[in-house]
Amino acid sequence: MISIRKKIPVRGLGSIAAVATVVGLTLGLSMATAQAAPTVKTVAVQKASTGDRTHVLPAIPAKVSGASTALLPANSPAVSPSAGSTHQAGGTSYTCPSGNLCAVVYDPTTSSWEIFFLYNCARYSLSYWNGTGNFSDYQTGGVTSYFYGQSGNTVRSFRPILDDISQDWGPVWSIRNC
Repeated sequence: MISIRKKIPVRGLGSIAAVATVVGLTLGLSMATAQAAPTVKTVAVQKASTGDRTHVLPAIPAKVSGASTALLPANSPAVSPSAGSTHQAGGTSYTCPSGNLCAVVYDPTTSSWEIFFLYNCARYSLSYWNGTGNFSDYQTGGVTSYFYGQSGNTVRSFRPILDDISQDWGPVWSIRNC
C-alpha cells in the first residue's frame, strides 16, 4: 500500500496562501524498497566575470524498482509567487546568476531537474516539491535565507553559500530568500 503526501496551495483567504497536505491515493501496490534519493554532487564552481556560478546537475533519480509509475500522479513543482525557472537534464550544467537563490528540484512530468531562480525578496510557497535536490545562494548584501516547514518552523537558515548544498525538499513548505 502506498500513501502519497502532496503540497497543494490553498487560496481563498485574501492574499494569504496556505498550504494543505493531502494524504491519500492508496494503491494496492506493495513496495519492498523506497525510491532512492539522488546523490547531489558538489562540484568545482567557476566564477564568471559577472559573479555568476556554474554547477553540474546530478543524474536523474532512478525509478522505484518493480513499481508501476503509470498509476501515480505526476505534477510539476511550482512556487508562489511565481519565479523564473528552467528545466535541464541530469549531468548538464546550470548557472546561478549573482543576486539569486537557486533551488533545484526533480520534475517527474519532464524527467528533468527544474531550477528556480528566486531573485525578488519574498516568501515562496512550494507545491509538489518532493525528494532530494539542492540549492545555491548567490545573493548579495549578506542576507539570511530561511526554509520553513508546514507549521512555519525554521527547517534551515543560511547566508550566501558558494557551493551546491543537498536538500531534502519533503519537510520544506516555503522559502524566504531575504
